Amino acid sequence: MSASRFFLAILLSATLWASLAHALTVEVDAPDELRVLLERHLETARAGRLGEPLDEGEVARLRGVSMETARELLATEGYFSPQVTSTLTGAGEAQVLRYVVTPGPRTTVRGVKIEFAGALAVGDAVARARVERAFALPVGAPFRQADWNAAKVALLRPLLTVRYPAARLAASAAHVDPEAHAADLTLTVDSGPAFFYGEPVIRGNARYPESIARHLNPMRAGKPYRQQDLLDYQLALEASGYYTQATVRIDPDPTHAAAVPIEVDLVERPEKQFSVGAGVSTDTGARVQAGWQYRDWRDEGLRLRFETRLETRKQTGLAELAWPRNRKGYENSLGAQLRHEDIEGQETRSWLVAAKRNRKEGAIETTLALQYQTETQTVGDAVDARNQALTANYAWTKRAIGRAFYPRHGYVTTLQVGGAGEALLSDTSFLRLYARHTQYLPLGERGRLIMRGELGSVLADTRDGIPTDFLFRAGGDTSVRGYAYQSLGRTLEGGVASVRHLATASIEANHFFTETWGGAIFVDAGDAADTPGSLSPVYGIGVGARYRSPVGPVNLDLAWGEETQEFRLHFSLGVSF
Repeated sequence: MSASRFFLAILLSATLWASLAHALTVEVDAPDELRVLLERHLETARAGRLGEPLDEGEVARLRGVSMETARELLATEGYFSPQVTSTLTGAGEAQVLRYVVTPGPRTTVRGVKIEFAGALAVGDAVARARVERAFALPVGAPFRQADWNAAKVALLRPLLTVRYPAARLAASAAHVDPEAHAADLTLTVDSGPAFFYGEPVIRGNARYPESIARHLNPMRAGKPYRQQDLLDYQLALEASGYYTQATVRIDPDPTHAAAVPIEVDLVERPEKQFSVGAGVSTDTGARVQAGWQYRDWRDEGLRLRFETRLETRKQTGLAELAWPRNRKGYENSLGAQLRHEDIEGQETRSWLVAAKRNRKEGAIETTLALQYQTETQTVGDAVDARNQALTANYAWTKRAIGRAFYPRHGYVTTLQVGGAGEALLSDTSFLRLYARHTQYLPLGERGRLIMRGELGSVLADTRDGIPTDFLFRAGGDTSVRGYAYQSLGRTLEGGVASVRHLATASIEANHFFTETWGGAIFVDAGDAADTPGSLSPVYGIGVGARYRSPVGPVNLDLAWGEETQEFRLHFSLGVSF
């Protein structure tokens, strides 16, 4: 056969097949929830969506297969005695396959029986009750296959996360009574043995002493297993400054349950690191910074750090020597700082040395510090003073917001107390008290409500002799928006001086229109004064834009100052390299 005749035969065959084949339109008459399910999964419906021509034999085959598929799909939704009919009408391009579905009564859960094996079979009634409460398919609930599968997975979660990481579902069955439209569920949970911690097994540790990673371990040998402990240990390792990555886990092998090893895999940071950064804010202006850190001074894991930070209104130099966290969870440091700032006409030059002891335990961080500080201060022509103080300070902070950059739940609370005695290298005696609380609440599916309150008070016979760091001013991006940074205080000729009492409050509503961009409305109020009776809150009202950047939230706010009768822009952005 010549090539031309061969291709002609193929063309004629294709034309003949096309005349015998036709596209198919599929319609489903069923309750909305079931109609969507059937239209998505029936073989005939999928063929119709593709729009490919089908001959009569293929239509008949798909029609038969789809009838069985329809009954299987309806059974997964709890309908075990449905009536399903199909009719094929029309011809050629107008051929329509119509399904009519009468699902009948839905099957519901009639009974649930949970049995236990392993350690839970003979003890720990509290854990058994916790498991039974976790079962998400109670008596009277519709019996759906998806819900049944999800309930079985969730049933083990209370055991896997606390004390019984080797728990498994030994058996499960759903006995369906089609005539009664009821399902009886039985499950057997094998908890395995209770697990208790052994010692850490640390891998990937080469540069730094292994004791650093061991001392960060919040678990003690013999303590019952809890998944959150492993997450806390991993977070502590990554936040320590010595490791870029940490993985903490256990092998739930029942033979090691009495003292399961804690497996720790580490990726260490370089011993020496140089960093630079830049930024800008409406509080302190443009910023550049540079830092150098050596993480293993004297081969003992001591961190030696030098940092300089230059801003338009504030310049700081810092040197610090920090010890790794010890076995009791404390991290000690010695530091010295030089600082110059000129904000709202109050110019301060200060230097300080400090010894600190810090401890992080779960969501709570505490710091105890002994600090000596001296400063010179001028405010226009009204103040020209030199202040010094040896202070003891304590700070307590609880962060109940997890690791979210943009928290919608939880709170952050900070409490501080500090003071000095005139007889101990200080110009005057004083006691400083400070508290700040920020509450986050969900507002709809994409928003949040932020409420903040702040109170500060310095108890002393006079403000004279008290270093500026222990006094207060208000106003700015994180205080009272609508007013310049630290512009609320004691107004003097040529500037605004710090005072002994502070009170601010804020309420803000955020809503995100996309995953990264959102808006805000807010009201701030507050003041700073030398006596509580002189506090006279001023208000700032405004709107803002919010951006979820990869390194944290970026805020741009426009606020109206009720006292100044002016609009003020508030913005901050920083990048580190």
